Amino acid sequence: MDRAQLTAEMVVDGRVPRALALSPDGKWVAYVVAPVGQAGVHPVSELWAAAADGTAPPRRLTSGEAYDSAPRWTGDSTALYFLSDRAERGTAQLHRVGLFDGVVRAVTSWAGGVSGHLPLADPDLVVVIAPDPPSDEDRRRERERDDARVWGERVRPDRLRLLDVRGGEVRTPDAFGDRHVVEVVRRPGDGILAALTWSTPDVDPGLVEPALHLLDSHTGVTRDLGPAAAGASSLVWWPARDGWHLAYLAKTPPALVGGHAVLDVAVPASGPAGGHRNLTAGMTACPSDLVQVDTGPPLVLVADGLDTAIHRLDPAGPNLVEVSRMDGLATSLTTNRDGAAIAAVVSTSYEPGNVHAGPTSGPLARLTDLGPELRDVRWGVQERLSYKAFDGLALDGLLILPAGRSRADGPFPLVTIVHGGPYDRHADRLMLNWHPSGQWLATAGYAVFLPNPRGGRGHGHDFAVRVAGAVGLDEWTDIRAGIDMLVASGVADPDRLGIGGWSHGGFMAAWAVGQTDRFKAAVMGAGISDWGMLAATGEEGRFESALGGSSGWEGTGPHRHDRLSPISYASRVRTPVLILHGENDTNVPVSQAEFFYRALRGFGVEHTYVVYPREGHSIRERNHQLDVLRRTRAWFDRWLG
Repeated sequence: MDRAQLTAEMVVDGRVPRALALSPDGKWVAYVVAPVGQAGVHPVSELWAAAADGTAPPRRLTSGEAYDSAPRWTGDSTALYFLSDRAERGTAQLHRVGLFDGVVRAVTSWAGGVSGHLPLADPDLVVVIAPDPPSDEDRRRERERDDARVWGERVRPDRLRLLDVRGGEVRTPDAFGDRHVVEVVRRPGDGILAALTWSTPDVDPGLVEPALHLLDSHTGVTRDLGPAAAGASSLVWWPARDGWHLAYLAKTPPALVGGHAVLDVAVPASGPAGGHRNLTAGMTACPSDLVQVDTGPPLVLVADGLDTAIHRLDPAGPNLVEVSRMDGLATSLTTNRDGAAIAAVVSTSYEPGNVHAGPTSGPLARLTDLGPELRDVRWGVQERLSYKAFDGLALDGLLILPAGRSRADGPFPLVTIVHGGPYDRHADRLMLNWHPSGQWLATAGYAVFLPNPRGGRGHGHDFAVRVAGAVGLDEWTDIRAGIDMLVASGVADPDRLGIGGWSHGGFMAAWAVGQTDRFKAAVMGAGISDWGMLAATGEEGRFESALGGSSGWEGTGPHRHDRLSPISYASRVRTPVLILHGENDTNVPVSQAEFFYRALRGFGVEHTYVVYPREGHSIRERNHQLDVLRRTRAWFDRWLG
């Protein structure tokens, strides 16, 4: 059989599903499909629905000429509310589409746009999350360019609003002060809403200053439940034995670095809320999402080593109970009203992400086929790896052999790709992305090592918290131990080693070439060169301080972060480095790349420095993604032969 040649266009023109929503009756799965690469000025996507039992082919509900997102079902499972910028590109408004008639109609025309929504039990009432519309003074300032920005002034947080869809009336309860609303969930059976807010719309300090509140949607009465843990998200109601509780994900208190925990709060009918109880303490896997079940305890999506599991909160005890598990990576978990059925996006070793659905206990059946053009590609064989760190810590990862080759054909040129985060992981999924990825290089003749060093997701909080104030140290020796194992086993050619990654993976590539000259080429994608500068300029400053161990304003130094910053070791670098960065990156500002570039230039190190206009932390535009793929492969070809 003829095999298809994998091209960069096949990667960036691929279509990916996301934002799944299973109907309350469990019969339909709504989801969004979007291309990997953005071809025009604005992104586009489509809204689809598929029969959950697979008895009918998926149906497209919107045209794909606008950016459609966030589908949510009405209570009777006959229509969907969703956000779309079809009226004004770049500004989302609430829309509704009938499942059977396919008629789309706009529901809001809110000045400044809508950022979130939640249909309520009352079919005529929808929660809308949106900022205050611009005032006359705001418009004058913009028109006359009299727009000096003063920190803390003219802040426009997202507010919770109640929309009567019959007459279009929007009511804004006097709730939560000027806090920024990020999530709202309804309690089954009544009109009580729980809201998760930040102190400010800015990620820092908003993400580390969250709080919980209640609002009676009928009376407008509010109640503050107090602070939540840093990084709070994924808020759900659930009926415990002693009454209603709220559960949510957050960084395991009190750390800002480490694994996520499921935290549980009792919400009595009156009086103060209970303490925030950690339901996942000591767990050796990592919760990654919570999904509300109207009639019982919520479901928990869990990253477990190289695979994914589904758990349920146990009302009788402090632990989670495993319900089912899936090979590889599952994301975007959703369930129906009673939690008996689920849907998720699932990817395995040689299969791209597709919508799957079935009983919560498994197995799930595939409902979509979004990558048929990939079916005839000869992939590199993907192996699971287990090995020990220098201190005996158990580690895992993946090895992808060159396409069409076996271990007996080695040794091969080996590229190590480090994941981002550091709280992320390489799950056993199809390794194909717009950034340097395993199968993109394996189909070009490289062996690829995908390590999961300490600090990552999938092995519990104790595994993840080990990099707090210590990034790059034992993390690097974990990676080095895997490379040494592959060299010793005859897979890797010690004279043709490369390393690369994006975000934290870009940091590790920059760190590695300052610690050793064994690599013949490196790719630093959106990487960190100076932790102190990142704490001062990145949008997640407090989290970066916790990773780097200090901030630049803590006295005259030397600081802990100086020891952990690649820039401090730039004089040692001998490896050619390809630096790639988005010009408008707010997570890791482009100054990080500029700093490392100037150091390499000053020390006469071979390098290429590429900045992508208009891009943020992830590269979105199609032509830029094509450039990333082709340029990284050409870089390794040049230096690894």
